[in-house]
Amino acid sequence: MASHSLDKVIRMTQFKFLPLYAALLLGTACSQPGVKTSQPEAVATQQAAADAAAEEAAKAKAEAAYPKQPLTPDILFKFLVAEVAGQRGAMSVAQPAYMDLARQTRDPRIARRAAEVSMFARNQAGALEAAQLWVAAEPDSERAQQTVVGLLLNEGKLEEAEPILRSLLKQNPANVFMQLSSLMGKIRDHQAAFAMTERLAADYPALPEARFAVAQAAAHDGRMDVAVAALKQADTLRPGWEPAALMRAQILAKTSPADALVFMREFLVTYPDAREVRLAYARSLVSVNQVAEARVEFTRLAKEMPANAEVTLAAGLLALQMDDLEAARSLLTETLEYDPRDVDMVHYYLGQVAERAKQPDVAAAHYAEVKTGNYLVPARARQAALLVQAGKPKEAQALLAFTHGENEAQSVRLLQAQAELLSDDKQYAQAFATLSDGIKRYPNAADLYYDRAMVSEKLGKLDVLETDLRRVIVLRPDNAQAYNALGYTLADRTSRLAEAITLLDKALSLSPNDAYILDSVGWAQFRAGNLAKAQEYLERAYALRTDPEIAAHLGEVMWARGQRDEAGKLWQTSLQTHPRNEVLLETLHRLNP
Repeated sequence: MASHSLDKVIRMTQFKFLPLYAALLLGTACSQPGVKTSQPEAVATQQAAADAAAEEAAKAKAEAAYPKQPLTPDILFKFLVAEVAGQRGAMSVAQPAYMDLARQTRDPRIARRAAEVSMFARNQAGALEAAQLWVAAEPDSERAQQTVVGLLLNEGKLEEAEPILRSLLKQNPANVFMQLSSLMGKIRDHQAAFAMTERLAADYPALPEARFAVAQAAAHDGRMDVAVAALKQADTLRPGWEPAALMRAQILAKTSPADALVFMREFLVTYPDAREVRLAYARSLVSVNQVAEARVEFTRLAKEMPANAEVTLAAGLLALQMDDLEAARSLLTETLEYDPRDVDMVHYYLGQVAERAKQPDVAAAHYAEVKTGNYLVPARARQAALLVQAGKPKEAQALLAFTHGENEAQSVRLLQAQAELLSDDKQYAQAFATLSDGIKRYPNAADLYYDRAMVSEKLGKLDVLETDLRRVIVLRPDNAQAYNALGYTLADRTSRLAEAITLLDKALSLSPNDAYILDSVGWAQFRAGNLAKAQEYLERAYALRTDPEIAAHLGEVMWARGQRDEAGKLWQTSLQTHPRNEVLLETLHRLNP
């Protein structure tokens, strides 16, 4: 064994820290808030290929220059101790062992590994020392210099990092400036970071990436005007450069989403092939609910960016939202061919498309394809509803009962779905029992208490209803619906009107434009004899939502105030669209038999 070189031993061992170390570096890069940029897909692919080729060439050159380190028994023993300890997660042994080897051998490979282990062990001082040993042993390594710079900047040592950055800039200025914001991810002194970036950029006045780096540093320091000015300079140096345009749009959006939309729209008129800007523009249109406009942009992108699952998915969902079922089905089916990140979500929405198209068997087949994730429970709930519609309520209950949630939230939602099926079938006692069993398993699940309260009202268990709703208020003090449900019940079913009005005022303060809460407030005022005030609240509620129960309440107030023709017209209008609503029918039979 002593005849082996250290190089062979390093190649023979499998080091497990590298992936996590890379993740740690990515975490550092992503920890800095602010503007994110991306390159067009083709450019990014070409750049990745070029970077990979350059890295391979540099690696081959570095390996040729590695020292021929003799493998003494002492070095081999320390190396194996460090490696085995690392494999077993004993970082308190692996980290100092690798540091000793790095100091002893001055080998760049050992120094690099010592830096990685130290980072994994969150030993910043050890990581910095090892990285500096790495640079000393391999002075031409850009990766080694970047590691030292990142560690220095993370500790706020800008003065020590600046000369190394200047050296890196001489090798590849555009790339370093584009990475500078990530390297400075944990610096708290944004003003000092901005000043250093300006100093570095001053040597590259004709480089748009330098102005971009200044803009990023200025934005992190809160100097938005300076950031926008730097981005304008970058655009002058490289007209139509998308990273600068994207960052400018994001800065504008922080103060005025409308201004950001105008900027992107005008940019796209001049540079219609700017796909990343168009994608950002389309997303922004969705965020401000300009659905039709967003659909136009995503449809164009779907043609210009073939085999892009994100784009076809967005276009498909917008088509579904606009009830263009054929386009939605085509785009979502196409998305499945492009290996989307969330296949379950695509199948769920294909199920929605089929349901709307009155194809229950097709919908059920898509819902059955949802195997995991956030759409598992909604998919099973829809499957169950389709089974009920097909006259198979027992199969629907069995489907939900045998579905296992991946976490507590999903398990609670499955219990709610089971109880909902039973309630819809007027099996209120069974629904009450299902929810009660769920509460025993999940005693802090506010949704189960709320649902049991609603079932309790059907069973006349007002004491349980009040207890459960007060429990919801404790668990979720800002839950407007809990205050509303309790206040309405007290107003409608008891003489505790003052208490009811207090609860409903609280609900209204939490959700002032909720039609159902306005309806409850109006009904409580009616029960208290305040007819004019009651009509005011109920008219506001009905203007927000033409719900039959709100119509029943508003009509009864009108009837009580002598406005019987108006009440009759309101009820007839509501009956045309809701001929079987129980509250509306009961009101009509009671007041106008």
